[in-house]
Amino acid sequence: MEIMYSSTRNAANKLTASQAILQGLAPEGGLYVPERIPALDLPLDELPKLSYQETAYIVMKKFLTDFTEEELRECIRNAYDEKFDDPQIAPIHKADQAFYLELFHGATIAFKDMALSILPYLMTTAARKQGESHEIVILTATSGDTGKAALAGFADVPGTKILVFYPKDGVSSIQEKQMVTQKGENTCVIGIRGNFDDAQTGVKNLFSDEELKEQLDQAGFRFSSANSINIGRLVPQIVYYVYAYGRLLGAGEIQEGYPVNVTVPTGNFGNILAAYYAKQMGIPIGKLICASNENKVLFDFFKTGVYDKNRDFVLTISPSMDILVSSNLERLIYRLAGDDVKKNVAFMRSLGEKGSYEISEGMLKNLSDFVGGYATEEETEEEIRRLYQKTGYVIDPHTAVASSVYQRYREDQKDSAPGLIVSTASPFKFARSVMKAILSKEEEKDDFQLIEELSEISGVRIPKAVDELRTAPVLHKKVIERSEMKQAVKEFLGIEE
Repeated sequence: MEIMYSSTRNAANKLTASQAILQGLAPEGGLYVPERIPALDLPLDELPKLSYQETAYIVMKKFLTDFTEEELRECIRNAYDEKFDDPQIAPIHKADQAFYLELFHGATIAFKDMALSILPYLMTTAARKQGESHEIVILTATSGDTGKAALAGFADVPGTKILVFYPKDGVSSIQEKQMVTQKGENTCVIGIRGNFDDAQTGVKNLFSDEELKEQLDQAGFRFSSANSINIGRLVPQIVYYVYAYGRLLGAGEIQEGYPVNVTVPTGNFGNILAAYYAKQMGIPIGKLICASNENKVLFDFFKTGVYDKNRDFVLTISPSMDILVSSNLERLIYRLAGDDVKKNVAFMRSLGEKGSYEISEGMLKNLSDFVGGYATEEETEEEIRRLYQKTGYVIDPHTAVASSVYQRYREDQKDSAPGLIVSTASPFKFARSVMKAILSKEEEKDDFQLIEELSEISGVRIPKAVDELRTAPVLHKKVIERSEMKQAVKEFLGIEE
């Protein structure tokens, strides 16, 4: 049965999966959501028998119903191959009575690879299906990891160009170097003087700029997005929660049907929303623990029902979570409002005009699946140090936020259910912060000396994605004001006034 996708801000705007993937963001600024969440039509005891690639097909065929089996399997085959340094694709590491789902074994050593390895194939397949003759321009804002993963995925893909905006002083030095050294004739990376929310808002404004859209059309281009606002990013993320449950079941760590609590370090809300969708499909997930850093807008929302971005923006050692406007939360709000476009539009208008909105008491009660928590910078460092000293396992700051929040939740609630902690990045991507936490002091060494030291103490080989940065030349040097983003897009595409 075909699943259609509608905009959270216009119920009449209904598209097939391939049309929604190609469009990215709805014209009126809404996000595309499936009209229903399909049930997983496979017994749970069958999951341990499936490879990651087989699990991906079982899950994604339920959502991307206008893709043929051949098309979908080809996309999956091209995405989840030797680019990943572990044949399991998303292995699970057990440490201190918790299970760490490692999503950083792809080409750019961050969880964004899990979806951005397949998005280019889904998008180019969708373009063929829709008879799209225009060149697709991927326009993306990043808080650190999406940018590099999208660049790696789309570099030199025929019929596409990609432009990534990132906050100049809001990512780690390794994250920045990964982006600015990106090769590819169709790639462009630009720093923004401001924070991630500035970059993300600027990108959304470009998507809704009718004058720019007309100029693009005349020049033979069309925008699409690689951010998690694109449903083609969100659907592949559901896969690893289904796969993880199967792996735990197959390893005898849980019994069939027994719930697992999932803790996700959360910024833009896409990763934890995918876990929510997996639960809706029938995977026995207990609590969805939303872990925030000191930019704890989501923690406050789950506690009070008030979403308020009017607060100081904090630069932390977990920069991919330094976000005050969690775009994917709109998909959940729309669902909580009973798929009521008018209610959702009112909330989003209030967010745009006042910087805040408040959901009803009834909607807040329907958030019982979720638990909010946050970790301070000190608690994040302490968790990296504690886990290393106790087990020898090294985690990055984002994973440490989740691990710290999970440990506190387990102690406070006396919840004995197994805990799956989503590990979103390799510690080598944040070696300076990780080594400072482990040694309890800042070392006067360059990034690559610290990376070598981290490899020695962890017993883990330096990932290729980091090692090759030593000699990679900087190819993208442009830094602009947010107000200059539109002009930068035109210059990249060679569009004259």
